Amino acid sequence: MKIYTKQQLALRNGQDKPEIWVAYQGVIYDVSSSRLWKKGMHYEHWAGQDLTEELPDAPHTEKVFEKFQAIGQLA
Repeated sequence: MKIYTKQQLALRNGQDKPEIWVAYQGVIYDVSSSRLWKKGMHYEHWAGQDLTEELPDAPHTEKVFEKFQAIGQLA
């Protein structure tokens, strides 16, 4: 899997580039196809960042990432 920096991930926020990516536990997922991530925002969470620390507060588990393609690793 390709390795991306935090800066490269940050550009995939739904604003700067058309891709909408998030990271969880070092894996980067493409959430562009999700209607819940349109415009790079999902409730109070922004795309282009590592959501590992924020997931415990979510109403769902990490299984939600199984719906999305893992496209890389966070450096």
